[in-house]
Formats: sequence, structure tokens, C-alpha cells
Amino acid sequence: MASTGHDVDADALVKSSDPTHPANLICSLCRQFYGLGWVTGTGGGVSIKHDKHIFLAPSGVEKELMQPDNIFVMDYASREYIRRPLALKPSACTPLFLAAFTTRGAGCCIHTHSQWAVLVTLLCEAGMQGRKDVFKISQIEQIKGISRGGTGSTEIAEGGRKLGNLGYFDTMRIPIIENTAHEEDLKESLEKAMVEWPETCAVLVRRHGVYVWGKDVTQAKTQAESLDYLFQLAVEMHKLGLKWT
Repeated sequence: MASTGHDVDADALVKSSDPTHPANLICSLCRQFYGLGWVTGTGGGVSIKHDKHIFLAPSGVEKELMQPDNIFVMDYASREYIRRPLALKPSACTPLFLAAFTTRGAGCCIHTHSQWAVLVTLLCEAGMQGRKDVFKISQIEQIKGISRGGTGSTEIAEGGRKLGNLGYFDTMRIPIIENTAHEEDLKESLEKAMVEWPETCAVLVRRHGVYVWGKDVTQAKTQAESLDYLFQLAVEMHKLGLKWT
């Protein structure tokens, strides 16, 4: 059961037979991400903004075992929890998810602990591929799966190109911020990176992972997949002595 101080049926907010309901989607995404090695040992998380509500995966729950009853629900306007499972803690990622919703108008934000994401931050830190504070890569086909700003237009141009996405000859840049001892303390530097890098769809956290957002679940998920492909490719390119740009 969940606690609530509001005149709503809190548990009804997470109960639906519709697989696209946010509470069901978060659970299915977490299972997929566990299989990819992105959310090992309860790390990482997913949040979805739906109408006036924000649905959040909890802290400390094994992602492959997560159930809709575990999901927290927050009122977007007041930032108050209207469904809070009594035995669980809210995700420490919550302030960072909120930053994506408020600063970028995102509808979904994904946080992973992908090893490839961590490795590219270490290669950049060592100064082996240019600047330490940004991951850059160009002339790789998968870059075309990344939108400008993370929530860019999906309008299709002649030839099938999405007008809001990066092109093959563009350079994709993902800012890197430094990790902190407590996840919620990343909020200020994450928001600063969002402002300073208006075309980015993600922020890497050194020695930690990545935050990726999109206008909806589909865009956030496909961009997270595209980025992880590019991070892995970059690590393998570096092993071969190849430059990213």
C-alpha cells in the first residue's frame, strides 16, 4: 500500500492493463535496461512525465524485479508525492529528472550506469581524445539518431531525414560533469550543462553514467540506445588508435 495525503485513490494511479501506462512502461524499461547491463545492482532509473503527474522508479529496488506497485507518483505543479510506497525510498535521481522536465521540456528521462558511458568519460579525463569536459564524435551513421536538444522536431524532410536531428557530417557533443558523493548534488552542474550546451540530449557524469532525455519515452529510449552504441564504438575506436572526430 502507499501513503497519500490527497483526496485521490493513490494506488489507482499505477494500476492499468495498458502496457503503455507509465507505471508499466517504467517496469518494462528497467527490465530491458537490466539485460543491457545499464542498471546493475539497483543503480540507474527512469522517470516519465504524463499529464500533471511524474512517475518515478524507486531507490533500492532491483530493476529486473520492479513492479508497478513500487512506483512513486509526484504532482508536477506542487512537487509533492501523491503516491509514496511506504516501504521504499524515492530515487535520489529525482531532482535531476525534474531538471530535464523543467529545463528541456522532456517527457521522459533515463539514467544508466553503462560501462561504455563511464569509459568514455575516463578517456576524456585522461586527455586522450581532446577536451576533458565533452565527448565528441562525428561522421558515424548512428549520430543521425540523436535530436538537437533531446526533444527536437520529428518532422521528416525529403529523403527521410528528421529535421530536428543531427546529420552525418555534424559533430555530436555530450558535456561531461564531475561526479559527487550524493546523486542529488549533481543537480546544479547538470542544469548548468543543459544551459551551456543547448543542442545536447544528454549529460555524462564522470565515473558514474549518463542522463538522457526525450520528448517522450520512445525518443528518450532510442537516444539512450544510440548513445550507448556510440560510446561503445568510441572505446573500440580508441583501442585501435582511431580518432573520434
